[in-house]
Amino acid sequence: MKNILFAASEGVPFIKTGGLADVIGSLPKYLNKAEFDVRVIMPKYTCIKEELKNSMKYITHFYMDLNWRRQYVGIFEAEYEGIKYYFIDNEFYFQGFAPYGNIYEDIEKFAFFCRAVLSALPVIGFRPDIIHCHDWQTGLIPVFLHDSFQSNEFYWGIKTIMTIHNLKFQGVWDKKVIKEITGLSDYYFTPDKLEYKGDSNYLKGGIVYADYVTTVSTTYAEEIKMPFYGEGLDGLMRARSNCLSGIVNGLDYDEYNPETDPFIVNNFNAMNFRKEKVKNKTALQEELGLEVNEDKFMIGICSRLTDQKGLDLVDCVIEEICAEDTQFVILGTGDPKYENLFRHFAWKYPDRVSANIFYSNERSHRIYAASDAYLMPSLFEPCGLSQLMSLRYGTVPIVRETGGLKDTVIPYNEYENSGDGFSFCNYNAHEMLATIRYAKSVYYGKKREWNKLIDRGMAADFSWNNSAKQYEELYRRL
Repeated sequence: MKNILFAASEGVPFIKTGGLADVIGSLPKYLNKAEFDVRVIMPKYTCIKEELKNSMKYITHFYMDLNWRRQYVGIFEAEYEGIKYYFIDNEFYFQGFAPYGNIYEDIEKFAFFCRAVLSALPVIGFRPDIIHCHDWQTGLIPVFLHDSFQSNEFYWGIKTIMTIHNLKFQGVWDKKVIKEITGLSDYYFTPDKLEYKGDSNYLKGGIVYADYVTTVSTTYAEEIKMPFYGEGLDGLMRARSNCLSGIVNGLDYDEYNPETDPFIVNNFNAMNFRKEKVKNKTALQEELGLEVNEDKFMIGICSRLTDQKGLDLVDCVIEEICAEDTQFVILGTGDPKYENLFRHFAWKYPDRVSANIFYSNERSHRIYAASDAYLMPSLFEPCGLSQLMSLRYGTVPIVRETGGLKDTVIPYNEYENSGDGFSFCNYNAHEMLATIRYAKSVYYGKKREWNKLIDRGMAADFSWNNSAKQYEELYRRL
């Protein structure tokens, strides 16, 4: 039996701000239980819902040195869907209405978390063969493990994997402050280790000291070796390329299943979508006050409204996107300039544009089920789950060929009758617009071809089973 410990700053159902939480909540369930004992450790935030906090039971507590202060470390545990979760408790660090706040507070908070994870292991009596660290918040685990913990033979031979979910977020802060918080010696603060442009960088430390580095799609693993996508770490990524690979995230096929989804008006499947899917569209048109017309080409977007998601391209040609034969439904929050852009067009064209500037899990399911096409013109996209959800719901993705989008969406080829979506290559608003118009021409002019696109999309398998096998393979190699 191999012991695997996932260390992460968020995980479904306890706390979620993004795709990382979905991975932590899903992947452990799909790993082979006969071969791997997989457990998860994360912070016990005060903002976790009460009923979830009530499901946790207190195990023990101890005091730990974080350089010059002694800090309380409480340990709670809970079982969820057959997986054991541990929670590190310390209200000084994990209070507040959200898991993350100001970076200078987060820097100390996650230094504490990394040290507490390692310190807790002998106390909970679980010795992992591999600690699987996720994103910069856990970047110091491989560093600490390499440092002071080597004096205790309990820790000898524990391997670490660092998984990068989004290279943009690295946990960078002032070197002097980080030295003071972590108690690491000067040895660690050189350009080949944690030092980064005069500051210090948690993720970089994790990448340097982990035994293996993964990211969440094959293409993204290649892209981050180049300056454009490398966010200043492309040189390090090239240096570590012999132990760097990409494994595409899976989708929880139980939660996202058009046949059983409780949030959508009319359930459907790959056999009957030709008749049944459209009922979701007319229901959504009614719900959002759009013109009820099943022939209108409906494009959906459920996303953080940020530059990364390619919304400056949309801004550039939105007037053309909102043509008379098209409806445009947006759900999400983010940059005020995009929130206001979509509000303005919803005001200008109330019968064809709906701007839902908030987040609602239920409404996102209804948009995936109702739309004809799903637009995702990202500047970069480590993996992306939205295109996988739209394929699952028979909604044809229109994406830019980057990262996970390139790995998961096969562009339509009218001569070979292949593909399950539409894609464009350059980060260019008119190239995107031409692709949307091409998709629309197939939708209106070649309905049978369009339905075959949906057939192929709904037949694709992006469940976790596939990805879990690749992770198992990696664990065995290590």
